[in-house]
Amino acid sequence: MMELSGLQIFKYLPAAKKSENSNCKKCGCPTCMAFALKLAKGSVPIESCPEIPEELKEIFEKSRKAAQKTVEINGTKIGGENVLFRHEKTFLNPTALCVLLDCEAADFEEKFRRVSDFEISILNKPRKVDLVILKNSNGKIYPNTLTIEEFEKLPIKIIFDEEFSKTAKDLKFIREKAIKEKDENFSNPVCVHFAPACREEKERTPHLNDICAKAAFYICKYANALIFEDFDEALFATLMTLRENIFTDPQKPLKVESKIYEFNEVDENSLIFLTTNFALTFFAVANELESLKRSSYLIVTPADGMSVLTAWSAEKFTAKMVVQTLKKHDLASRVKNRKIIIPGLLAHMQKEIQAEIDAANLGFDIVIGTIDACDIADFVKNFEG
Repeated sequence: MMELSGLQIFKYLPAAKKSENSNCKKCGCPTCMAFALKLAKGSVPIESCPEIPEELKEIFEKSRKAAQKTVEINGTKIGGENVLFRHEKTFLNPTALCVLLDCEAADFEEKFRRVSDFEISILNKPRKVDLVILKNSNGKIYPNTLTIEEFEKLPIKIIFDEEFSKTAKDLKFIREKAIKEKDENFSNPVCVHFAPACREEKERTPHLNDICAKAAFYICKYANALIFEDFDEALFATLMTLRENIFTDPQKPLKVESKIYEFNEVDENSLIFLTTNFALTFFAVANELESLKRSSYLIVTPADGMSVLTAWSAEKFTAKMVVQTLKKHDLASRVKNRKIIIPGLLAHMQKEIQAEIDAANLGFDIVIGTIDACDIADFVKNFEG
């Protein structure tokens, strides 16, 4: 059973039935509908309403029952999911990417070092291998690891990936039983264990691209953890980037920190660009600035993670905000270049921003830049500044 919506709850309340005590406000809400919406969000307890029918209590408690257990391993949480599709609410705990290492292998120390040292940055956050699992450790202890015996004792369902269609079918079946039916027999998080590249001669050696494609599918539907016996930096970087997109809250825009970023050893004559803190816009622009032969600053204004035009239409990007950002980071004292290049989509704001900057005596001139980030390189070739 899925979680109840506000409208589904409202149908059981006095106001929906037009009975006595309709909108009585005893719950602290102005109407029964307001209470139903808050109850659906979990912001009020069901006991707040003295008129709740027993039928609704029973249905509500069943709907709130955890669909999948949450298991924490060395600080990494897996499971705890309550929906089939993230747009229904959100996915909670990212699929853990794990590496299984054999302590008796000749190259163990070298592999362990590579796995331990591996780190990439996504949205300005460091990402590492989530779990390192050891077999044949013979009692030897390594930091931030656990043995395969310890892992197998956890309340986790392990699927050995022998055939893609079967693994995909099993993952879907288990998640649906857990979510739709709240079946406790399927409530354990699910881990997919990939076979090593060549465990036995009879096994086909999988191509890295095949592993990546299968792992990407399992991250989307519905593995809570993946175990690899072969570690490849490019594979993990790819899967971590995908995972970051799948396990973001669709109700919250992706955003980066509002500040002034530097590219290619800036100095007082570096170019100056401006945009909002919408993550996709930032990384598109940042990628182009990193590729330039010239150094540059990128002023990122706070805009609740909205894109340029969306922020402008919602009044989250204003001329006053540009001035506030410039003052906060004191850019005027750091550069001799006095030209700030704004996105072409904000050309209509040039005069307004210029007026605010002049009023603040910051001494910058506003220049209209490109609409698309991919055109920045060509723009710079012909730009004098």
